[in-house]
Amino acid sequence: MAKKIKTKVKLQLPGGAATPAPPVGSALGQHGASGMDFCKRFNAETANRRGETVPVEITIFVDKSFTFITKLAPVSELLKKVAKIKKGSQKPGTSVAGQVTWKAVEEIATLKMEELNAWNVEAAKKVVAGSARSMGLEVVD
Repeated sequence: MAKKIKTKVKLQLPGGAATPAPPVGSALGQHGASGMDFCKRFNAETANRRGETVPVEITIFVDKSFTFITKLAPVSELLKKVAKIKKGSQKPGTSVAGQVTWKAVEEIATLKMEELNAWNVEAAKKVVAGSARSMGLEVVD
């Protein structure tokens, strides 16, 4: 018989370096789940992704046990890595922070396809290109 789900929590944590301090402790503690146990398991699973932001979806059950699913890095993180910049533009639309190619946009769209709200790769490319423009990145050929 399946366990009864109490809640689902979504967080973005540093790979291999989560601590039971907020936001982990406060997000899990209010539902009775152990932040320390989560951090140990999460850090072990994401040790090879240090320095990367890792989105995680935690399912907490009524008996206070939990499971979690790690996802790919956010599109903005992938775009920053490709453009080799630390952060986006302070004034997107007026100042340019860097450039990305349509080929890189397509690679990111293909990689993130199942997590994006798009039916096909062409639509996913438009979503990724929109994220790039909102960060102040130019999409070039």
